[in-house]
Amino acid sequence: MTLTQLKHLVVLVKTGSYVKASAALHITQPALSRSIQALEEYLGESIFDRSGKKIELTSFGAEIHIKAIQLIEDAENIKQSATDLLEGKRGRIHIGLGSGPGVMLMRPLLKYMAINHPKMHLELIRGNTEMLTNSLRVRNLDAMIVDARSIEPAEDLSIEILAETKGAFMCRPNHPLAKSKAVTINDLRQYPIASSPLSAEIDRILSEKYGSHASLKNLINLKCNEISSLIDICRETDTIALAIRKAAPDLVELDMLPPLNTNAKFAFVTIRNRSQSPFLQKIYDFCKTQFNEKP
Repeated sequence: MTLTQLKHLVVLVKTGSYVKASAALHITQPALSRSIQALEEYLGESIFDRSGKKIELTSFGAEIHIKAIQLIEDAENIKQSATDLLEGKRGRIHIGLGSGPGVMLMRPLLKYMAINHPKMHLELIRGNTEMLTNSLRVRNLDAMIVDARSIEPAEDLSIEILAETKGAFMCRPNHPLAKSKAVTINDLRQYPIASSPLSAEIDRILSEKYGSHASLKNLINLKCNEISSLIDICRETDTIALAIRKAAPDLVELDMLPPLNTNAKFAFVTIRNRSQSPFLQKIYDFCKTQFNEKP
């Protein structure tokens, strides 16, 4: 039994004529007749009373006709649901955000969803990479966006670099170092330095460039997963932020000697070979566009 056969049955009952039904279905009368006969053979009972010229349903056929209408409507609803999921008109999606991506994406992503996909259910979860990875693996997340350097490569993870963005030491515009043309690491150490948790790779870069006293454990005074909170402190005090440049366009980037010249790499991470939400590609495309926009 096929959905096509059920549609043939419903149209035949509606038109009351093989001639009219075949025309409406754009098939030949013999083809329509064979379809109905095949359906009756499958069900093991006659659907139509063939004792006269008029097309009449048997009592069995009347019940099948009702069920056929219901099944066709259900199939159409499934198709519409699939379309809605693809277009972001319904469904649920859960995205994990690391500290850097969180400050860049949380507000824009919520605004994008509210305006363009108001019927979708979106939940954004903030956390460190280890916590988000565990949530991803147990299906509490559809995807996560985190510092690529903080991820341990694994066979079950699909890791795609979403963006690279400049990292910098930054301070408020009226900070004592704001107008300095050559700021050394020793100059920085005269003030509190704040950052979110950073990777071992960043620790290595800082130590090689500025010496062992610039390692993260020696350099960072204030550490917090929420970069936005650290940036606020930098706006209000002489604290210096080590963060992605786009996180705080209003702060002044310090001219380091030697230059920092380090980029943060953010990755879009999913579980490899897992069936994904159809809407996930739209989230990916939006985030990639957002990272590429100028501050």
